[in-house]
Amino acid sequence: MIDNYNRKINYLRISVTDRCNLRCQYCRPKEGLSLLGHEDILSYEEILRIVSVATELGITKVRVTGGEPLIRRGIIDFVRELSSISGLKDISLTTNGLLLGEYAAPLYEAGIRRINISIDSLKEKKYAAITGGGDFRVLWQGIEAALKEGFYPIKLNTVVIKGVNDDEILDFAALSLKYPFQMRFIELMPIGQAGIQYEHRFLSNDILWERINRTYSLEPVDRGTETDGPARIFRIPGGMGEIGFISPISHHFCNACNRIRLTSDGHFRPCLLKDREIDLKTMLRRGCSDRELKEVLLGAISAKPQKHEIDPSENQVKKCVKEMVSLGG
Repeated sequence: MIDNYNRKINYLRISVTDRCNLRCQYCRPKEGLSLLGHEDILSYEEILRIVSVATELGITKVRVTGGEPLIRRGIIDFVRELSSISGLKDISLTTNGLLLGEYAAPLYEAGIRRINISIDSLKEKKYAAITGGGDFRVLWQGIEAALKEGFYPIKLNTVVIKGVNDDEILDFAALSLKYPFQMRFIELMPIGQAGIQYEHRFLSNDILWERINRTYSLEPVDRGTETDGPARIFRIPGGMGEIGFISPISHHFCNACNRIRLTSDGHFRPCLLKDREIDLKTMLRRGCSDRELKEVLLGAISAKPQKHEIDPSENQVKKCVKEMVSLGG
């Protein structure tokens, strides 16, 4: 699928639930978030139908997200069915890692090979504070289980927040020396009420790069593939892993955006940072044909904006109404 700005759209991110076993500061508001009921979210059968139709149009890559996808009952069987869809070349999953000790082996057996794990502090007390009670020891056990199982690449995602965890930047970077992880720094995105609470704590990845480079002299990595998407990848000389910088605010990569999103409540979202959505759930439950579904998907792709318009120097957080936990990132 080619959109109006000549971008090849081949990547679908699927949120299977808005529920999570954590309450991260930048992702979920402290109060006021109403969770969806069982009938409000897409069934696995509905998601699989959408993916099947989307692959016929050119989608080749899918990422399963949440909320926390591993808390939804039946997730392993769903992943196995997803892996059997003809045309999909790449299926990955994003998780907070707390359930990986139990699920790493079943996920690998079901067809997942690439996995992203959120880790916003290496200090137990701070991790618990950022995540609303998460146990860092359980998280690290999950990371070790994924490593032992053979997932590759394992990408560790850190959202750096000024005055919260920016004192750990070098510690995070050092993980790539000892482990074959890709340590990824993701800029804080101004989404929803949770984003409003942290709008003055944005830290550009340019600052992080400078801090790390002063200590480690980062070497750029260019594999010439789309595996890493918008991340700028570097390596510390002699390290086992890599360091990635994803900078959607300070360095727009909208001109190369190849992704679309399916929210857990059945809405097709062409751009993460714009609230325009198309209701697929109502169509499906009214008995639409695959042809009608394709027409709507193609129409949504043609409506994908050229770029988002969020500037960290301006108060534009409220433009994104939904919370990150509802969108899947």
